Amino acid sequence: MSTDHVGSVSRETGGGLNLADTTFTSATSTSAIDDILADSPIAAAAQRATRVLHGASGDLPRPAAQRILTVANQKGGVGKTTTTVNLAAALSVHGLKVLVIDLDPQGNASTALGVDHRAGVPSSYEVLIGEISVGDAMQTCPLNANLFCVPATIDLAGAEIELVSIERRESRLKEALNEANAADLAFDYILIDCPPSLGLLTLNAMVGATEVIIPIQCEYYALEGVGQLLRNIELVSAHLNPALHVSSILLTMYDARTKLAEQVATEVKQHFGDVVLKTAIPRSVKVSEAPGYGMTVIEYDPGSRGAMSYLDAGRELATRTIMSTSARMSEEA
Repeated sequence: MSTDHVGSVSRETGGGLNLADTTFTSATSTSAIDDILADSPIAAAAQRATRVLHGASGDLPRPAAQRILTVANQKGGVGKTTTTVNLAAALSVHGLKVLVIDLDPQGNASTALGVDHRAGVPSSYEVLIGEISVGDAMQTCPLNANLFCVPATIDLAGAEIELVSIERRESRLKEALNEANAADLAFDYILIDCPPSLGLLTLNAMVGATEVIIPIQCEYYALEGVGQLLRNIELVSAHLNPALHVSSILLTMYDARTKLAEQVATEVKQHFGDVVLKTAIPRSVKVSEAPGYGMTVIEYDPGSRGAMSYLDAGRELATRTIMSTSARMSEEA
């Protein structure tokens, strides 16, 4: 082997830069190598991460009034918790103050946000039964000073039974949030993560919120159960919370390589129209890995496709409502 050859790289990077046929000699300048690597997918991801971490703050307008959103779908495995925590992180990196309320006894949202949710920790359970306030239960997320979480502990598993005998059982969360606003906690967004059921916990989330986000996975049986969810939302709106409406539907687990994903996306858009966000969340290993490190994907790998998609969805969620509010005010004028 010639001493002029430093070596060759035999691995292809994930986005298509193949250096297997590129031989670097001792005469190859450092700047030339830098120019080659500057166009690599890794460099592109690093540039995107830099923009996310250092250029996002203040980029989104604050809502005219606090927005409380419930992320709901009784079908399991559709990305409710993933959507809740990553949309919250996407909004908070823009300098907005965001609270996540974990109403799922599994506590997965609490895990992803890196907050303590061991048994005995002040949690959403104590908030629902009226023992403590939202302010007493919430924790600041360790990697994001604008993001807060009311965690869920194992105690929440028995809350459905305990709430049955409590007065105004379906309005416990709403009353707690009203008290929190009276205490001037001043959140721009509150996102509520629901369990995969239509019980009292989900009912509390719907009565306490004004908007519902429905994640729908781009897979077979995607719309199964959504009809029942919509009927429940209509019932809550008619009898308990007239302000409640479905503001957004988010397509998750989108795999552009499959015909099925495209067909499901088309069907959902035809059925629900403009309520469906233009941004679809792709299948992403990084999104799946992030909770294992107590992070959202935006903190774990801000330059990844999953992170960028949730940032786009958060931007769309924030700006499209600003525009629709402005349009409605113009009509009233």
